[in-house]
Amino acid sequence: MNYTPYLILVVAFIVALYFIFRKKKLVVVSLSEADKQLLASNVDFYIRLDGNKKELFEQKVADFLVTTKIEGVGLEITQLDRLLVAASAVIPIFSFTDWKYKNLSNVVLYPDTFNQDFQFEDGERNIMGMVGTGFMNGQMILSLAALRHGFSKSAGMENTGIHEFVHLLDKSDGATDGVPENLMAHEYTLPWLKMMHEEIERIKEDKSDINPYAITNQAEFFAVVSEYFFEQPEILKDKHPELYLILSKTFGQNLAEE
Repeated sequence: MNYTPYLILVVAFIVALYFIFRKKKLVVVSLSEADKQLLASNVDFYIRLDGNKKELFEQKVADFLVTTKIEGVGLEITQLDRLLVAASAVIPIFSFTDWKYKNLSNVVLYPDTFNQDFQFEDGERNIMGMVGTGFMNGQMILSLAALRHGFSKSAGMENTGIHEFVHLLDKSDGATDGVPENLMAHEYTLPWLKMMHEEIERIKEDKSDINPYAITNQAEFFAVVSEYFFEQPEILKDKHPELYLILSKTFGQNLAEE
């Protein structure tokens, strides 16, 4: 029996697999020293990390910049702006191995706040960030002014970039509902819901220091308290120890102790 045709097919199949997987392989890149200095001057989360964790953060930021397009509308964006977007993405998922934002292809930066029609000039404009749905699925829009403010010394517990990327994490299980099932262990779900609604009532009664925007809905509550967790972890742990504990378990980061 002549096996030559079969051998040719096997060799062709192996060659085809080689080229398929070679195309899928991402180019490994690293941040420049100038990029690292920008992070060290502007991102408190990065500043607090030790040497090995700093290197991990840098690599995750570099990977994000390779896989996600960042563009400006009506403005020129700087390398610092790109790094702040990437830092916003990396901070919530820093402890997760190989996490990729599969529901995001590009981030669009507007000069300032915008409205539901994506207009950023004139009229009433109060949106600082938005995760796209429908025809905008896979896109995120951020106000550049809000993004920069979130990493400033005067931002307090607010960070628009982190807020929107937490929405993406929430959305990754198929529903943006304030219960991130891909992250939160099942045994924490009911306690989390109970805590969430109790705190919403305290906010309504003006008995909480959490941003009142959190009462909008469960998804906004999760995003708002996540901002608080990453920006002011020691204060959150002191004033809201139960919320801090669940968020610490959910994100795999015990920031108040690090």
